[in-house]
Amino acid sequence: MPRPVLLSRTLDPVLGIFTGFLAYYLHETNPRTAPPPGHTLKDLVEWQWGVSAAKRDQRAAATEAADAAEFDAVRRELEAAAAAPPVEVKKVVVVETKDAGV
Repeated sequence: MPRPVLLSRTLDPVLGIFTGFLAYYLHETNPRTAPPPGHTLKDLVEWQWGVSAAKRDQRAAATEAADAAEFDAVRRELEAAAAAPPVEVKKVVVVETKDAGV
């Protein structure tokens, strides 16, 4: 059974989206149903965007501090290794001999 369509397969979704935006606009601008100042969708999205930006900045600062601490630890370890006296390396040669009598 074919799916029912109102106008056409492509025009129905466009009509639905347009109707939704129109209903939202009329709800936001109608004096009887308009939300109070500061509670419009635009204001709420801006507020949430600011909260999210602050959290992102905190996470970035914490990550940067952890990276800096790790870098300092590696730098101190390398400086300590450079300040230590050099280690003397001796070559050891192992010579295997075959027993002729066995």
